Amino acid sequence: MASCVHRSLESLDAKVLEVLRLGAYQILYMGSVPTYAAVSESVDHAGELAGKGASGLVNAVLRCVADAGEGTDLFPDRGSALADYLAAWGSHPRWLIDRWLARWPADEVEALVAANNARPGLYLVPLENSVSEALAHLAEVGIGGREVGLGTDCVELEPGSSPVAALRALPQSIIQDPAAHLVSKYADVPAGTKVADLCAAPGGKALAVAGRASFTIAADRSESRMRMIQENMDRTGRRLACVVADARRPPITGADVVLLDVPCTGTGTFARHPDARWRLRPSALPELAGLQEELLTAAGRIVPPGGLLVYSTCALEPEENEERIDAFLAQNDEFHVEATGAVQARFVDDRGMLVVNPQETGFDGAFAARLRRNA
Repeated sequence: MASCVHRSLESLDAKVLEVLRLGAYQILYMGSVPTYAAVSESVDHAGELAGKGASGLVNAVLRCVADAGEGTDLFPDRGSALADYLAAWGSHPRWLIDRWLARWPADEVEALVAANNARPGLYLVPLENSVSEALAHLAEVGIGGREVGLGTDCVELEPGSSPVAALRALPQSIIQDPAAHLVSKYADVPAGTKVADLCAAPGGKALAVAGRASFTIAADRSESRMRMIQENMDRTGRRLACVVADARRPPITGADVVLLDVPCTGTGTFARHPDARWRLRPSALPELAGLQEELLTAAGRIVPPGGLLVYSTCALEPEENEERIDAFLAQNDEFHVEATGAVQARFVDDRGMLVVNPQETGFDGAFAARLRRNA
C-alpha cells in the first residue's frame, strides 16, 4: 500500500490510515467482499472521519491497491532494502525500524520484530509460594505450566490457560511478565523499610516488594486504576496504603525506598499491545522524556540521605532510559547507581542498570536504575 501513497504512511491521519488498512485487507484477502464495495464503504467512512479530502485520497489509494493486486514481489527485498523489508513484513512503523537499526545489528532488530509479532506468554508470579509449590497447586486444578527460570521466580502458564482460574487456585499471586518482576527483584528492597510506589497501578511491583517492607504506600493519579490495585491487594492479602495522587507532587515527604515506574512509550511491550506501535509517534519521545524528567526530579526530592530511588520503564529507547538517568545524575551528584546482584548478571549492564530486551529473552522489555542517595 505504501507504493500507492505519494507521501509516507506515517504522515497520514491515524484514522485515515486505519481506514486504508482495513480497505486494503478487504480487497486483497477477503474474497467475500467485492472490490467496489470495499472501496465505496472505505471512501464513505473516511469522509465521515476526516472530510472530503480524505475521501478522495482513500479512493485513489485503494483503487491503486486493487490494480496492483497481491504478491511477494510487491514487498521490499531484504538484501537491498532491509529497513523497508522489516517495516513491511514485520508490520512496524519505518521510523522505529530506523531507530533500532541505528542501535543494534540487523539480526538483532529482526529478532526484536519477530518477538513483537509472537504471541506473548501468560506468566504468574507466586508471592508466598515457591515456583515448585505454585506448579503443584496449579496441577491439582488441571492447570499446566513450567518454571521460567533465569532467576525470575515466575511460572509460564500453558497456552490457553485461564488467568482467572490460575489466580483462583493461587490467590496470593499476580499475573505479571518476568521483565516487570525482574524490576521488583532488581530493586532489592531492604527488609523492614518504608516504600513509596508513586506510579503504582496496577500494583504488581508494590505488592511484590510489600512482602519485605514494613509499610508500603501505593499512589497513582488515576482513581479507576487505583481500584485495580485495591482489588489485587484484597486478593493477595498484602497490605498497601492506597492514595490517588500525582507523582509530580508526591503524597509523602520521605520514604526509605521510592519506586518510580514512569509513563513511557511502551516499546518493550508491543507483543502484548500490537496496536500501540501504530499509535506511537516520534513526537511522543521528547514529550514523555520531559514528563519523565519532571517525575524523576520530584521523586528525588523525597528520598532521604541513604535512601533508594528506583526508576523504571517498559521502553527500549535511550531517551527514556539511560539518558534520563544520566541527566538526573548530572543534576543530582549526591545520587549514584548501586546494583546488588539480586538479578542475574545477564540482565545488568556495565553500569549496574537493569536492561531486559525482548529479542534476547522473549519477555517484555524493561529498564531500571537503582539509585542510592549518599548518606
